[in-house]
Amino acid sequence: MALRVAVDAMGGDAAPAVVVEGALQALEAAPGRLEIQLYGPRSVVEAELAAHQALRREGLRLVDAPDVIGMAESPAVAVKTKLRSSIHLGLQAVARGEADAFASAGNTGAIMAAALFILGRLPEVSRPSVVGFFPTTKGRCLVLDIGTNVDCKPEHLLQFARMGSIFVERVWHVERPVVGLLNVGEEPGKGNALTKAAYELLQAATDLNFRGNVEGRDLMHHAADVVVCDGFVGNVMLKLGESMVTAFVEMLRQEMQAQGLDAAQQRQVLGLLRGVLRRFDYEEYGGAPLLGVNGAVVIGHGSSSARAIARMIQAAAELVEQDVVRSIAAAFHPA
Repeated sequence: MALRVAVDAMGGDAAPAVVVEGALQALEAAPGRLEIQLYGPRSVVEAELAAHQALRREGLRLVDAPDVIGMAESPAVAVKTKLRSSIHLGLQAVARGEADAFASAGNTGAIMAAALFILGRLPEVSRPSVVGFFPTTKGRCLVLDIGTNVDCKPEHLLQFARMGSIFVERVWHVERPVVGLLNVGEEPGKGNALTKAAYELLQAATDLNFRGNVEGRDLMHHAADVVVCDGFVGNVMLKLGESMVTAFVEMLRQEMQAQGLDAAQQRQVLGLLRGVLRRFDYEEYGGAPLLGVNGAVVIGHGSSSARAIARMIQAAAELVEQDVVRSIAAAFHPA
């Protein structure tokens, strides 16, 4: 049976054009595996579909959602007033069992607020979290929280560790993932009041493979599979990582010019650097799951291309295939 993914056709800086194209690419890549439900104003989305007559449409269904939540709108206002938006109706389809997952590159705050209102939290999860993917010398690691929860309590970091471990185990197929606590030193007792208290909780959690504190300098050397921190620290790390992609290329250009490298040499060096920096590219992952809500939800980058949209839809399907939501619920209520 095909996996049903509700997709916000109006989410993203270049919506609906790139969303429609990305949805069709996802169908082309996985014939028969997916059923994509595109939510948006019917006339607008139909016009975009007409521009892609050559691409496969089997498995695509358009659902009229006349309200549009803009990228810069206040989430609180939009969630209360635009009840027939693509975000609302797509999430409602998941809540009613008419879709298996929801994917959007739209207004992150509105998606989160609507998901909490429509789907609700999983029992015992007090702070759902959006995760971040960070490249490492051995592949990648999962970091959470990356900005969803700026102010956290120690028990929230414990919940992040549980949810992140389940995601890495189920989706990345890493047996008993290593958990690390992002801190200013490796030794126990380091850090502020939050990290000291969180350390004690993580160390006492027998269901986690907790290895202790992780310093920022060790994160990309794969000190852990799952790294937990509050959203303030996580968001600073995320934005720093995003800036590295463009900043490193520019700094290298400046250095090559200063060293007098010719055009052919510069192209060779830049090609090598871009190969490394590709690991930082959010399009490789498509979107980040919102863990802790009672449904499979993936949030994409606002500037997503069609390729990133296709990958976001595939990531949403993977959450369903690997039964991540139910596994998280079971971890908080062990038999």
